[in-house]
Amino acid sequence: MLRGWLKTIALLIALLPWPAHALLTIEITGGSEAALPIAIVPFGTEGFAPPEDLSEIVSNDLASSGRFAPLEKRDLISQPHESEQVNFADWRLLRSEGLLIGKVSSQDGENYQVQFQLFDVYKAEQLVGKRYQVPASGLRNLGHQIADIVYETLTGEKGVFSTRLAFVSEMKNADGSKRYALQVSDADGANPRTVLQSTQPILSPNWAPDGEQLTYVSFENGKAEVYVQQLSSGRRNSVASFEGLNTAPAWSPDGKKLALTLSKNGNPEIYVMELASGNLSRVTHNSQAIDTEAVWMPSGREILFTSDRGGRPQIYRVDASGGRAERVTFEGGYNASADISPDGRMMSMVHSVNGRFHIAVQDLQTGTVQVLTDTTGDESPSFAPNGRMILYATEQKGRGILAAVSVDGRIKQRLGESGSAVREPAWSPFRN
Repeated sequence: MLRGWLKTIALLIALLPWPAHALLTIEITGGSEAALPIAIVPFGTEGFAPPEDLSEIVSNDLASSGRFAPLEKRDLISQPHESEQVNFADWRLLRSEGLLIGKVSSQDGENYQVQFQLFDVYKAEQLVGKRYQVPASGLRNLGHQIADIVYETLTGEKGVFSTRLAFVSEMKNADGSKRYALQVSDADGANPRTVLQSTQPILSPNWAPDGEQLTYVSFENGKAEVYVQQLSSGRRNSVASFEGLNTAPAWSPDGKKLALTLSKNGNPEIYVMELASGNLSRVTHNSQAIDTEAVWMPSGREILFTSDRGGRPQIYRVDASGGRAERVTFEGGYNASADISPDGRMMSMVHSVNGRFHIAVQDLQTGTVQVLTDTTGDESPSFAPNGRMILYATEQKGRGILAAVSVDGRIKQRLGESGSAVREPAWSPFRN
């Protein structure tokens, strides 16, 4: 199993055994007992079948959050598509607190008109209603957008169903050779598309704050190099190809800088690069340790990183301009691969318990640590942009898969596809 801080060393090792093809599906393995019952009526289609089932997308999204319990279709007492068709007394019998109805229409089969309404059943009032016009190719994204609106309306928190996931997979060719792929999918694992393919490993994808660029490490030229790639155009640039290691890139909150691990001066240290000029500033100075896996605090003024300077991997904090590093983790003999919640209050990490590696969170004010997962061999935690869930890589029957867990540990998901393996997940920011 590739441990977080050991990725720096592993960059020097031969190809990793990650057989994969990536079309992810979500399996809920744990949920909240307080999940809100909601009725999602199949959208009316006026006698035709659109290429996407919007109500099904919304239902799956809300169920995957663990905070909603959509009623089974067979339990729906009627199928209204207009507000005047709704009998709230009937829906109260099902103890459904929310009711979503909608319609889809099209004149040419290429462009679609969609409307939906969300009701509070007990108050018998509309909470939100919207109309859209989208091409056929935009229906799935619209389904995620509607799910986001329903989620935010009923919880007060922003939904993440319209965000994306980045991850690394490996495909095996017919002749037995391998190729690695950096892929991006919807938050539910649908619509995977390949950003980069290579016969050499790809590591450490990291999203730019604008959600339109990725940085990652590629071995395609025979050594580790850090690239920045535009998703819309595919245009990319190598930004770090110094002698030695070039790895673990992380965007600053303003998108103007990268924190990197470089060994250009002989030892792995944290550096900050200004992307516009390419200027480098060295942040850490410890010739006896491996300093790696930098992550920025939301203020942009501080960086957290993994180091074995105390003998075992632990997480430290340092000013982004350099200076004395302070240890952040003290519970347990191994803590690595930090990620920071959007509000800066929580840190996720890989935490060792009895020699097994789990995902844990630490309150950065109190220092309290909570272990969230019961899987083992967990790595690469990545917060959802609303801070509610943590995406990570783990193993199932010896095969790499992705999983997610809520910050309180109550909601658990597995994302996987039979016969595949995926690693190195990163959850995108909200789309602008």
